[in-house]
Amino acid sequence: MHQPLVAISTDVRQFDNYTWHAAPQQYLEAAVAGAGVFPLLVPSFGDRLDFDELLSSVDGVMVTGSKSNVHPSLYGGDASEANGPYDPARDATALPLIRRAIERGVPLLAICRGIQELNVALGGTLGTEIQEREGTLDHRAPVSDQQDERFAMHQTVSIKPGSCLAGVFGAGEIKVNSLHRQAIDRLGSKLEIEAVATDGTVEAVSVKGARAFAVGVQWHPEYWVNSDSNSAKIFRAFGDAVRLHAAAKAGARAAAE
Repeated sequence: MHQPLVAISTDVRQFDNYTWHAAPQQYLEAAVAGAGVFPLLVPSFGDRLDFDELLSSVDGVMVTGSKSNVHPSLYGGDASEANGPYDPARDATALPLIRRAIERGVPLLAICRGIQELNVALGGTLGTEIQEREGTLDHRAPVSDQQDERFAMHQTVSIKPGSCLAGVFGAGEIKVNSLHRQAIDRLGSKLEIEAVATDGTVEAVSVKGARAFAVGVQWHPEYWVNSDSNSAKIFRAFGDAVRLHAAAKAGARAAAE
């Protein structure tokens, strides 16, 4: 089976006296099993990387979730230790990669930290510790040593009628596993809201006028991609967009020969 290449963001971690550039397996598994693509990890080397060369070689970009947060200096927020941990090398890589993928019409799926990076990349801001706001639900994961309990489908979001995601799920409400203490505050100018939680928290966005699939979700479809139909649907939609992009590139090359 043909597996088009998809660039995957990485976190920078220190382990056993080495510096690692890595991504959680759940995202890689979802890329293979859910989207039917070949995940290619992109090291977080910032402007040392040629993003145009990368995007000429891949047919999609997936920006993963992470324990770290986007550094507040990038959107005028409070850069205190309480709003961390941070991963500036990832910021310096993921944000320009997101912008360039959108400009070039490369399909993009941004998850959890990824939707926050997407918003900041396009001029938006983030709210921190949103559970402390009056009238806002506690969106954090429940305290448990069991990952299945932490990532259980416990939150309802409403999909905006006529949106990109309405074409994936249908309009109306779906159950998701949204686990976060930060969220979109001021929306980036090129983004539109796709889904909201019952307290009004933005849970999904898309890029206005995008040349290809370009969606961010605050929840974690990668975790239940093999057992939850809605989680599978979003990866299938992303994979279909990736294959469409790959076919268009192949057609353009054939026409040029």
